[in-house]
Amino acid sequence: MVFELNQEFFNQIFFFVLFFGFMFVYPRLMLTQMLFQLDRTVRGLEENSLKGRSIAIKKASKSPSRAVRDSITQFMDFFVIEPVGIDPAGAMKRIEHLSNLGDKRFRYFVKNVAPQLGKEEQANMAMTLAGTVSLHQVMKIVRHYVEIVRKTRNLQIAMILQMQLPFIERVSRAMLKGTEAFANGWPVGDTVGPLVASHLIGDGKSKDIADDETVVVKRRIKGRNVIVMRAKGPGGRLGKLGRAVEILSRRGKIAKVITVDAAAKLEGEKTGAIAEGIGVAIGGIGVDRGYIEKIATEKDIPLDTIVVKMSQEEAIMPMRMEILNAVPSVLKMVERNVQETAEKGDIIIIGVGNCTGVDNDKKGALKAELLIKKVAAQVKKQEAVEEKDRKKFSNRFLGM
Repeated sequence: MVFELNQEFFNQIFFFVLFFGFMFVYPRLMLTQMLFQLDRTVRGLEENSLKGRSIAIKKASKSPSRAVRDSITQFMDFFVIEPVGIDPAGAMKRIEHLSNLGDKRFRYFVKNVAPQLGKEEQANMAMTLAGTVSLHQVMKIVRHYVEIVRKTRNLQIAMILQMQLPFIERVSRAMLKGTEAFANGWPVGDTVGPLVASHLIGDGKSKDIADDETVVVKRRIKGRNVIVMRAKGPGGRLGKLGRAVEILSRRGKIAKVITVDAAAKLEGEKTGAIAEGIGVAIGGIGVDRGYIEKIATEKDIPLDTIVVKMSQEEAIMPMRMEILNAVPSVLKMVERNVQETAEKGDIIIIGVGNCTGVDNDKKGALKAELLIKKVAAQVKKQEAVEEKDRKKFSNRFLGM
């Protein structure tokens, strides 16, 4: 009896010691496991950053010198400091100024490291560098927080970072594919706006309006005077769309502004789905959108928009067939919108987005569509191989 009581007492003591010991040890085990996973993610991001740099170096020259390699490596840390927010008056002008300075610095750097490239190829090189810089910045930020976790042994920070890893890895992979697309001059998902604009332009000729990076063509569509606008291609550019609309508004009456752009879809929505709305569908830092909204408010101009849905990753990756297949429907919706416009004046149609790989007329649009189909087939095969490799790794990891 006494032995049984002692045995039960020791069992209880052992249970409490084990329980409290586990309370102290388990968080450390969790932290060790999280750090292992975080380190693996950082290595993957570093690998993507190095691949992006390699793509940029190869784009600059087939046989790059040491100076070119070192210049591109150093440029990967390029940054722009945002203007102060304590004085909101004139903030858009300051943002536009800094944005223009950043664009000029990219173009100047490209001319120095790749002077042998043509004008359109230099524009693609600038976009390639932008993708490389973004890949490098993502890697540095994640590595920064991983090192903080390692030094502070803070489980909460590790958990927050771990929860973001799937999204960070997806964005990094998409950025790498987008960087490759810019280097090769392939249209990306965000190019759907300029592609639609090129179909509407037909064989029209551009007129100089704001700068040499924006295409502006006047056409007759459905019995109305229409001004079609987009960034100049086939090099990677975004154009100065807001400034161009501001200049056009001074020259004559504007009946309506229609923007066509890519839009981020919600999970569960189909890639290539089309939606109509009100407003200005221009992303980025907001300068072009701000100009157009200001003009529309002052002159009571209707703002219509048509968007093609895609994920944020698909917007910067080579264009998928689902997005390309939406173009004919978008063209019909634009023409219907023009036909239904009752206001007098010119109708401005803006094909918003990066114009990589798409020239400025219908002939260029048809040529780009052939390229999109070819690249989409290659990407599909590559994704099938990557998915097969992921399954093999998972089965090996699980011992199956």
